[in-house]
Amino acid sequence: MENIKIIATGKYLPKNKITNEELEEKLNLEKNFIEKRTGIKIRYYAKEESIKELAIKATNNLLQKELNKKNLAEKIDLIIVATTTPESYMPGISNYIQKEFNLKNANCIDILAGCNGYVAAFDIAITYMQAKKAKKALIIGVDKLSEYTDEKDINTSIILSDGAGATLIEAKETNSKDILQNIMSNIKSNSTNCEILKSQKDTKIYMNGKEIYKYAVTETIANIKELMQKSNEKLENIKYIIPHQSNKKIIKSIASRLKIKEEKIYTNIEKVGNTFCASIPIALDDLIEKNELKEGDKIILLGYGGGLNTGSILLTI
Repeated sequence: MENIKIIATGKYLPKNKITNEELEEKLNLEKNFIEKRTGIKIRYYAKEESIKELAIKATNNLLQKELNKKNLAEKIDLIIVATTTPESYMPGISNYIQKEFNLKNANCIDILAGCNGYVAAFDIAITYMQAKKAKKALIIGVDKLSEYTDEKDINTSIILSDGAGATLIEAKETNSKDILQNIMSNIKSNSTNCEILKSQKDTKIYMNGKEIYKYAVTETIANIKELMQKSNEKLENIKYIIPHQSNKKIIKSIASRLKIKEEKIYTNIEKVGNTFCASIPIALDDLIEKNELKEGDKIILLGYGGGLNTGSILLTI
């Protein structure tokens, strides 16, 4: 029997840092307005790099940390890339990853599932592993949002950022009688109010801030509660919830409504900004780099956004 283990993580942020002071001056905003409203202090723009280059650099960062490199290229049998800002329709970013690192045995998939894309991609990888169609999967969340941001739109320009995060997972042998017993997911879509967050070809990203806030602090709560019920788990046993880094106010509201301490929900939005599909894997890599997670810890990956799509994954490290 098998369960899933995270065996390596990586990230990449562009070198071009955009400060609140720059944006506040450009948008004629009072000092500290942006941090008070969003919790963000800086964000990153990839002026010279393409989205596939961001994904390649995050993957390279991951592979440099992976200690067991022997025959790694032959062992990775699935690559899934989640994004909301593809530069082209084909080949996919996953195909460029395969080519760059010579991952010749990997099946390549790109998905569009809004800001929940990374969680949805993780869930697809789980499904492949349950079906015995994959043993080792590379999951990447990447977005180059600066190209789709209206610099005059206060709802988006003060929040959005570029970046990429990568996670390598493996189905490992265990003595348990249950298949993939250390992991459970809860993926939902509700398109009734789908146009509150949208991006179309050759247009800038549109956000209805009030409606997004309302959605984010209700659907996520319902989703996590359902996940806890399905898994017969309790929130007090969870070391961290790692959410999509959307907005500090939203994340604080989620903690309040779940009646848990804010510290239990990991945030790095202040130093990264909102990177859509990249936000969860970047935050996960931060936690692992800080040695904040140890074997046996339970975490929840929480995605929500465009679609509207919501998803949570309970995983034992």
